[in-house]
Amino acid sequence: MKYLHTMVRVKDLNASLAFYCDLLGLEVVKQKEYETGRFTLVYLAAPAQKEEALQSGAPTLELTYNWETENYTGGRNFGHLAFEVENIYALCQKLQNAGITLNRPPRDGHMAFVRSPDGISIELLQKGQPREPQEPWKSMPNTGHW
Repeated sequence: MKYLHTMVRVKDLNASLAFYCDLLGLEVVKQKEYETGRFTLVYLAAPAQKEEALQSGAPTLELTYNWETENYTGGRNFGHLAFEVENIYALCQKLQNAGITLNRPPRDGHMAFVRSPDGISIELLQKGQPREPQEPWKSMPNTGHW
């Protein structure tokens, strides 16, 4: 058995690509539009796994954009996606500067949660050992649910 991808449906492809690529740093490895089915698939990979994803198609995050407007619910039921990051504080600052709410700030220097434009919970985990707890993260409260 081999893990291939996780699929999430997105309402606004441009907003989702801005979040996953511009803010989180994932990269597009494949994109295809299906005119007859009226949907677009975009496969994303973490930079450290891009070559593997280009060669084998895995591991990837598949964004499915249905061209007809539809409201999706149940993002919380999905659980979450998790990404290991080089510097959790720097990424959380970048996300916050872009207007993304830190639902669970990285108080412990190890873990944070945010939500995508479609409400998908995203867990960010510090690579290696946790960073030394520091302000403003150390005393920042949770916002909403994650």
